[in-house]
Amino acid sequence: MTEKEKMEEKNNKIFNRYSKVVFTTLVLAIVFWVGFEKGKQVSVEQSSGFVTLDKAVVKNETGNQKIDFSLYWKTWDLLKEKYVDSESLDAKKLLYGSINGMLHATGDPYSSFLDPEENKRFNEEIEGSFEGIGAELGIKNGVLTIIAPLEGTPAEKAGLRAGDKIIDIDGKSSQDMTLEKAVEVIRGPKNTEVVLTIFREGEESTRDIKVQRSVIDVKSVKFEMKEGNIAYIRINRFGDDTVREFSSALNQAKNRQMKGLILDLRNNPGGYLEGAIDVSSKMLPKEKIVVIEENSDKSKNKIYAKGGDVASEIQTIILINEGSASASEILAGALKENRSNVTIVGKKSFGKGSVQELIRLPQGTAVKITVARWLTPDEHQINEQGITPDVEVGLSNEDYEKDKDPQLDKALEIIKEKIVK
Repeated sequence: MTEKEKMEEKNNKIFNRYSKVVFTTLVLAIVFWVGFEKGKQVSVEQSSGFVTLDKAVVKNETGNQKIDFSLYWKTWDLLKEKYVDSESLDAKKLLYGSINGMLHATGDPYSSFLDPEENKRFNEEIEGSFEGIGAELGIKNGVLTIIAPLEGTPAEKAGLRAGDKIIDIDGKSSQDMTLEKAVEVIRGPKNTEVVLTIFREGEESTRDIKVQRSVIDVKSVKFEMKEGNIAYIRINRFGDDTVREFSSALNQAKNRQMKGLILDLRNNPGGYLEGAIDVSSKMLPKEKIVVIEENSDKSKNKIYAKGGDVASEIQTIILINEGSASASEILAGALKENRSNVTIVGKKSFGKGSVQELIRLPQGTAVKITVARWLTPDEHQINEQGITPDVEVGLSNEDYEKDKDPQLDKALEIIKEKIVK
């Protein structure tokens, strides 16, 4: 190869090398420019990690306030980096706790997150078989309160009553517990004990009540015929089997020439809305309003009786007390405001008229979110107002201790008078 050819080959190599460098630099410059321009377009919305609330899950009605979602992740990272026992942190528990905290911040005690174990327990409870003490709990005026001890359960046998305020659970204050946390602490394996420190209206000091947990298997409906062909039907809860058992009881009562009906909803904490609607449909003419659903935008959705009425012409007494809540309040309100032959006896009901939608989520979890409130057919609020009896009759401590039931006695007295008339 001549010197000239060697020189040309060398120049070609140098040219190719620089050509590659220039091409690569040009490509990088183009990519950088495109990225820069793209970044300018989104910089208004994403500057410093901020996202405008109208782009967030929760719509802010107050204006242009912004939230910084990076704050959450920065705290997450700091926890992993700085926490003294960082190796023991459970990411799943942190996530579940975060979601629960978000729902707790609504101030609504009935909007909550259910982890897989809580979701399983909830399903078992609504089906009527679980281990625990057998009492429905709620939050009333910011205090953990027994809505109702279920019939025949350890809670009832230990002397717990509707309206009892739970101050401590096994010596630990319940004040800062969520409703789900309190339920989790109180429930437990059969043959174990829990001590509840309660305050009861009319008493000057708290008392400790020891309850032994057991398997809770609550029968939905109880039926018997009283003297004078008076049917007595007690609904303990609204579960999967309620409508079937209630229909059976009603058919038996009619076959035995029922002249009057006492419907006992005392200590009934509620359950499935559909159960209350179906039971109402057995006792109301078709197309009568059972309940009105008031949504967040104040729109109202009327829910009507489905048909199948077999008892609307029967003189009826409804028994309620402080432990009657939710679906049982809906039923009592529907019958009272749609029929002239219904009398309510007892004490004012609990006043839980908010609607929770149970939404199944991935990984066996679920969320309960309050989506509406219930109104009676005459548009009276149930939530925090309750149902007021026509004839108020209470139960004293002496009545409890001597196993007397002046509420039922009064119901029998009234219905016998109405039948004679």
